[in-house]
Amino acid sequence: MRAVERETYGDTSVLRVVDRELAAPTGDQALVRVAAAGVNMAEWHLMTGLPSVARLALGLRAPRRHGLGQDLVGTVEAVGPDVRALRPGDRVLGTGDAAFAEQALTREHRLVTLPAHVPGDRAAATPLAGTTALHALRSGRVAPGDRVLVLGAGGGVGSLAVRLAVLAGAEVTAATTAAKADALGGLGAAAVVDREHLPTGSGGGFDVVLVTGGLTPLGDLRRLLGPRGTLVLVGAEGGGTVVGGGLARQARAAALDPWVRQRLRSVVARANPTDLARLRDLLADGSLVPVVDRTFPLAEAGAAIDHLASGAARGKVVLRVA
Repeated sequence: MRAVERETYGDTSVLRVVDRELAAPTGDQALVRVAAAGVNMAEWHLMTGLPSVARLALGLRAPRRHGLGQDLVGTVEAVGPDVRALRPGDRVLGTGDAAFAEQALTREHRLVTLPAHVPGDRAAATPLAGTTALHALRSGRVAPGDRVLVLGAGGGVGSLAVRLAVLAGAEVTAATTAAKADALGGLGAAAVVDREHLPTGSGGGFDVVLVTGGLTPLGDLRRLLGPRGTLVLVGAEGGGTVVGGGLARQARAAALDPWVRQRLRSVVARANPTDLARLRDLLADGSLVPVVDRTFPLAEAGAAIDHLASGAARGKVVLRVA
């Protein structure tokens, strides 16, 4: 079967589509025939090995794992002896460690069953970004009636956070670039604004500011909050290549948090069965319809990552495998 792999760190030129065989599933593993795979900025970080502090976990000189891709939708082909709920033929949504492939091995707890009527492209857009958005809203303690600003609302996590905050009963302002504003029209935000002209002072005072993109200074972000509001930092690209601008800002927020009345929080989420089931149910009843900018074939995984990393994508990017 075909799979996207790389043996060294670098840009998308290091990616190769190779033929390889997977071992039969053991223990609580499931072998999934992949139909679609979501593309996240996590793939760019894994591919480039940046920020370089991440190589302490990924492999100092070269990546320990050659595959890429986490989000997947597909059909179970075989299961290990310890799998309890899944059966061959089940349609599933979840994550794996090398989902940019025609087949992927993953563990049962990383998958949930998916109804046949849910489009695969939409479902594949949700696991990692949707889980991150849910964790961010929980960290912000978003409640009905809260005034919530999502900064970076035109991206994958941001667009899902807007919709999930609306479903939680919040009054949401979605801030994005002018080029992405029209893609957010169906998410239910009370307002869509240009991120370059954010309300401050008397126009700010948000209960929660959720940041999913850009490197706006911490002080500027705090001025958007009410006196006891909550800032939630999901991360950001750019900045230094050793630690990265997003990580550095998160570290400053953690150091400042004990000394101010506002709550300053950072989020790094992993997909889990409870959140996957929640996202699946929202997809199934039509409450959640992810914004999907483009789909690419498996052989163009590099172009998909480049498109996402360029910042031009409105919402999510997905690989269509089958």
